[in-house]
Amino acid sequence: MTNPPEISWFSALCDDDYEFLGVPDPQLKSSWEHCRNIVMRAEEGGFDNILLPSGYELGLDTTAFAAAVATQVKRIKLLWATRMGEDWPPQLARRIATLDRILGPNAAGTGGRLRHLAYLLEAAHVARRSTALGATHLHAHFGTNSATVALLAHRLGAAGYSFTVHGPEEFDAPRAFSFPQKMHEARFTVAVSSFGRSQLLRWSAIADWPRIKVVHCGVDTTRFDPPAPMPQGGPHLVAIGRLSEQKGFPLLIETMAQACARLPDLRLTLCGDGDLRGLIDAEIARHGLQDRITITGWISEADIRAAIGSAHALILPSLAEGLPMVVMEGMACGRPIIATSIAGIPELVTPDTGWLVPAGDPTTLTEAIMTLAATPITTLQAMGEAARLRVFARHNIDVEAAKLAALFMHFQGM
Repeated sequence: MTNPPEISWFSALCDDDYEFLGVPDPQLKSSWEHCRNIVMRAEEGGFDNILLPSGYELGLDTTAFAAAVATQVKRIKLLWATRMGEDWPPQLARRIATLDRILGPNAAGTGGRLRHLAYLLEAAHVARRSTALGATHLHAHFGTNSATVALLAHRLGAAGYSFTVHGPEEFDAPRAFSFPQKMHEARFTVAVSSFGRSQLLRWSAIADWPRIKVVHCGVDTTRFDPPAPMPQGGPHLVAIGRLSEQKGFPLLIETMAQACARLPDLRLTLCGDGDLRGLIDAEIARHGLQDRITITGWISEADIRAAIGSAHALILPSLAEGLPMVVMEGMACGRPIIATSIAGIPELVTPDTGWLVPAGDPTTLTEAIMTLAATPITTLQAMGEAARLRVFARHNIDVEAAKLAALFMHFQGM
C-alpha cells in the first residue's frame, strides 16, 4: 500500500507574486499581510504543505517570515527554501536554531528536524574550515550540541573527534543526546570525574570502555593568592551559583531558618541570580532572614573570591551536579566545604577538607552547619589548607591539559 500523495502550495515571498502572472499589482506585493493570508488560506483549503521561497529584495527573509507565521498555523507544514550561495552556513544555522526555540520542543511536524538541520549546517562549516586548516583532530568540550556537530563534521570528511561530558544535564537523557553512538564513533570520550565515567560506561558498548577516560577540570593555581585568614565571629557561609532547582538553594533557605534559630550570629552570602530569585527572596522574607542572608546577584570573579575569603566555609546544597567548579574554587581559596554527597563531589571533598550530607535533607545540612560552628578556627584553617593542597594536586590545569593533549596525540590516526 502506497502512502497518499501530499498536496503543496506556493507562498509569496518573491517580488513578482500577483493575482495575474506578469501583471504587477502594488497592493499584492510581498507584504506580511499578503503572504500570511496565503498561508492561512492554504491551511483552510486542506493543503498539506506550503513552500516559502526566498525573496529577491532586502527585507524578504524566509526565516523571519517562517518564525512569525508558524505561530499562527495548526496543521500545515512549512517548506523552507534558502539560497545557499547567498547565505553563510553558520549564520543560517543560528537562524534555524532561533526558529526552533521560537516554535518550542512540542511544535507539530518538526520532530526536532530544525535543530538537527542547524547542527548539519554548522558541521558542514566546521568540516570545511577544519580541513582547510589541516586540523587532525576535533574536540568538543560538551557532550550535547557541540559533540553532535563534531560527529556530523567527521561524517562529512573532517578529522576524528573526541568530546568531554560534564553532567548533570547530559546524565538526564543520555540516549536523547545519542551518547552510545557518539562514544562509539569518537576516538575517545572524556569524563571529568570517576563518577562521570561510571555513567558513560552504562551507556556505551563494553568494547568502547577502554576509550572512555577521566580528565579533571583544571584550576589555574597561579590565579589564587594565599588564603585570607579565617574571619572572626560568625559563622559566615558563602554559596555560589545559579538560583535554580538543580542547585537546591530553596532548601538552603529552609536550612538557614533552622540553623539561625540555634546560631544567632550565623550569616550567609549567596552569590548568583536566576529564575528562582523571586521565590528565594520571598522565602527569605517569610522566614524573617533579611538580616542574615545577602544575595549579591551576579558579581565579578574577583568579588567572588573576596566573598569566599570573607567566609568560614563554602556551602553547596545541590541536587544534581557533575563536578562543580565552585567547589574547586572554594578549596583553592583555602576554605572547607559543606556539600551534598552526589556525583563527583565525594571524589574531591574528604573528611579532612569538609562535610558531606545527603541531598535534599535540610535537617542534616543544618547539623553540618552546627558542626562547623563548633569547630575551632585553627581546625577550620587547617581544613582549608588541606582543601587547597588537594585541589591543586588533583586539578592543576597544566597537568590536566597535558593529559588531554596526550590523548589527542595517542588517538590521532585511529
